[in-house]
Amino acid sequence: QVQLVESGGGLVQAGGSLRLSCAASGRTFSSFAMGWFRQAPGKVREFVGGVSRSSASTIYADSVKGRFIISRDNAKNTMYLQMNSLTPEDTARYYCAADGGALISRIATEVDYWGQGTHVTVSS
Repeated sequence: QVQLVESGGGLVQAGGSLRLSCAASGRTFSSFAMGWFRQAPGKVREFVGGVSRSSASTIYADSVKGRFIISRDNAKNTMYLQMNSLTPEDTARYYCAADGGALISRIATEVDYWGQGTHVTVSS
């Protein structure tokens, strides 16, 4: 079991930046692949990106590639999502996810653990 708590959401203007954090507790953080998903009102939860256990590999959705950066600090049991050049289309609730595989699945139903989410609103 692992417990995940997101923080860092809020309101930002288009073109701005925001950094989300995901603090983990419970089982050894470094044993999990980690990732971020997001869900906008009326839409399905979609994959944003993921990072492997040792940070050797990262993957991103095409919609955020080049703008978002995922990182993790295993010593602090924390994962981050640096979001740059934000647009109103990035407005969503952002969820931290953990999985026992090498890299987190892009399919939400296959993810093992979820946080409660943190809301991000990008104004135009």
